[in-house]
Amino acid sequence: MTRRNVQFRAAGIALAVAAGAPALSSAGGAKAEVIERSADHFVLRNTTVLETTLEDVWTSLGDVDQWWDGAHTYSGDAANMSLRTEVGGCFCEANVQGATFEHGRVVEADPALGVLLHAALGPLKGKTTRADWSFGWSSHGPGIELVMTYVVRGEGVGAWADGVDSVMSGQFQRLTRYIEYGEP
Repeated sequence: MTRRNVQFRAAGIALAVAAGAPALSSAGGAKAEVIERSADHFVLRNTTVLETTLEDVWTSLGDVDQWWDGAHTYSGDAANMSLRTEVGGCFCEANVQGATFEHGRVVEADPALGVLLHAALGPLKGKTTRADWSFGWSSHGPGIELVMTYVVRGEGVGAWADGVDSVMSGQFQRLTRYIEYGEP
């Protein structure tokens, strides 16, 4: 098979997903790592190959209330989460009083390539100068390679890299299990 690179432009960052690379087999074979770190920034990347379709990945990403871990919400209930996978779409959380809290905003969306959000999540809110959260995907043999990255910049945020990586890796694992099995 010929290697083919699909690039998803994310706020000036090219995320390359190499089709034809060795398969990671399934959601259970996900790889997570902090790929860059300094005192004032970090970059996280999670990757896996799933036995699914592009349509299933696109649809499942928008079903955030089904796969997000409620322990990482303000309301304590993932059913209050929503994500509209369109430019301008809100990654939001409603509370019982009816108010809505914005966790992030979709700035790029393409069902064939991925989604980019500006999203300073949880304790990073108000502490970052940049927080780009992206999901990119491409065909990979009979399945789909899924890559999630989180690029965070701001004074002193590098100290948060390992904790944020732990939470984001957990969310990625929940998403991939939801895509493949219908439950996180």
